[in-house]
Amino acid sequence: MTISETAQSDLKTPNPTVSIIIPAYKVAAFMQETLDSVFAQSFKDFEVIVINDGSPDTVELEDAIERHHHAITYLKQANQGAGAARNAGLRVARGRFVAFLDGDDIWLPNFLNEQLNLIQSDGGYDLVYADAINFGGPTSDGRTSMETNPSDGEVTFHKLLCGECNVITSTVVARKELIMRVGLFDVTFPNSQDFDLWLRLAKDAKARITYQRKVLVRRRLYQGSLASDSVKSFEGELRVLEKVSRRADLTASERDALERTVSARRTSANVIRGKRFLLSGDFADAVRSFESANACIPSWKLRLVLWSLRLAPRLTRQVYRAQESRSGSIIRA
Repeated sequence: MTISETAQSDLKTPNPTVSIIIPAYKVAAFMQETLDSVFAQSFKDFEVIVINDGSPDTVELEDAIERHHHAITYLKQANQGAGAARNAGLRVARGRFVAFLDGDDIWLPNFLNEQLNLIQSDGGYDLVYADAINFGGPTSDGRTSMETNPSDGEVTFHKLLCGECNVITSTVVARKELIMRVGLFDVTFPNSQDFDLWLRLAKDAKARITYQRKVLVRRRLYQGSLASDSVKSFEGELRVLEKVSRRADLTASERDALERTVSARRTSANVIRGKRFLLSGDFADAVRSFESANACIPSWKLRLVLWSLRLAPRLTRQVYRAQESRSGSIIRA
């Protein structure tokens, strides 16, 4: 079957409570499972919008959504990135609430019911998120997102800025009107557009944001996925933080938090780069990366690594590889 660019379902309700927005780029292998999880929801008053963002696996993607073609809106556009794809979905969405789901993630059957109960509780929130369990990679199975990137206390601009509260996009349910008001996703960012939007919602719209620690999503991490590349994630966050630094309305404490977060993200990115260079045998670049990390946030551990690298680089590599192999968390070069 050939699926039209705006396939519409005769079964849709005119005013669904929730619009589910799913960007698709190189996720054809996972899309059927993702959609199956959506249509298995205990809460049923929703519409589904899949946006093909110029994906090279379009034939396979359209085969994957064939089972549900009668119940989705399917849009196609030239490749513009996840932010532009989500914006395309937002512009046609008819629901009062929107839920964002990556095309390789999976909702548990009670996801929408639980999140809608939360967003309408305590006088009403503007955005809610939850925990997700990671799967698909040898180092991620069984761990949750909040174990590695926790949320602590009330969600504020300050806490989002400094990483004390971390939003997992595939767990988000939000009020559409507020997202439209603050200007949707910033398409100039190749990644971390979601981080930028959460910050603008908190700062510009004074959005009420909360979360629950229940695991309601299975988040797929695999070699080649953007979420699995920590360096790219940190680089994306740094671009967003550079945008935040140009704001004239930051308080002194917010600017201090911004500077500390930038230093921490640069340090983390350089440490991971250093480890990758070390594993690949590029000792000169490993030294430069660890030196950059130590310049941001000095550490005796980094100084020890640098001393060891300069004295016995090959032995340092062997020791590190053995340690990472034992822990099962070796970083691939």
